[in-house]
Amino acid sequence: MTEQIGGSADGRRSERLRLGRRSILKWAFIAAASGAMGALAKPVLGAARQSPEDKAHQHTVAQAIGDTEKRVRRWAMIIDLRSCDGCQSVGKPPQCTQACVQGHYAPEPMEWIETYEAELPGGGTQFIPTPCQQCQNSPCTNVCPVGATFHSPEGIVLIDQERCIGCRICMEACPYDRRFFNWGQPTQPPETIFQTYNPENQSPAYKGTVMKCNFCPHMARSGRLPYCAQACPNNAIYYGDLEEDLATNGVQVVQFSRFASYNSSYHLKEDLGTEPRVYYIPGYGQNVGRNPYKKGRKPTVWSWQRSSDGGETWTR
Repeated sequence: MTEQIGGSADGRRSERLRLGRRSILKWAFIAAASGAMGALAKPVLGAARQSPEDKAHQHTVAQAIGDTEKRVRRWAMIIDLRSCDGCQSVGKPPQCTQACVQGHYAPEPMEWIETYEAELPGGGTQFIPTPCQQCQNSPCTNVCPVGATFHSPEGIVLIDQERCIGCRICMEACPYDRRFFNWGQPTQPPETIFQTYNPENQSPAYKGTVMKCNFCPHMARSGRLPYCAQACPNNAIYYGDLEEDLATNGVQVVQFSRFASYNSSYHLKEDLGTEPRVYYIPGYGQNVGRNPYKKGRKPTVWSWQRSSDGGETWTR
């Protein structure tokens, strides 16, 4: 396995050099364009009165160059287990997992949000969808020897596969088992040929690197819910911003702090002091009529991978 990882690193190193040159030119262009747009915006921003067209232009400029007066988002999630039945009611594998696999081209056997079936203390079971917990006191970022895993300004824990050396120390440190290793060359669909690598979407995937749930902040910024929240048939997953104290499951909007506290939310393995940003409301699917003694969930399917050529599969 060491030999495979080394070969992959050499290939990535030459690719990084090419990406580096493109990145320099790209950011130089963005900087020049931002300066030009900023100059154009000055008379609009300084006008005593603004027409609707001026206001629209000002909004466009702010979006293009970044509105520095806006608060930095603090993305978080609430999973209402009262509404989660592991998708037993629709007779399918957990749709949050399936949508994540399909949307991110997660290689088999990776389940970035894995739905566990856990025993209840009084008998029966409950389903617990488990993404990366986005810990604010994260063991994984504390142990990475090369800084490949880090916190974004929004508090999301990301991995830069172009920096990752495949030591897997972060995997050992994660108490939630939410990190995955590319033991072989992952299958990649044709669409990834046109994608520019970014730690927020982790595509295309690299052999010999670690991957995980990235909380989809790039989707949230464009006004979309993460794949998992969009796909949940029972609307059990709420995604929101702690800074604005709001969250939504796509059907209703709630006050994050009130909704979490009023329903006695908790964190997984709270005693570890990892300070996760994923909150759970206790339950076993009772809001959608689930019988807790009905056990079993259908297995996850990597349908996109089976329709693509090349690549390898492995077991965890």
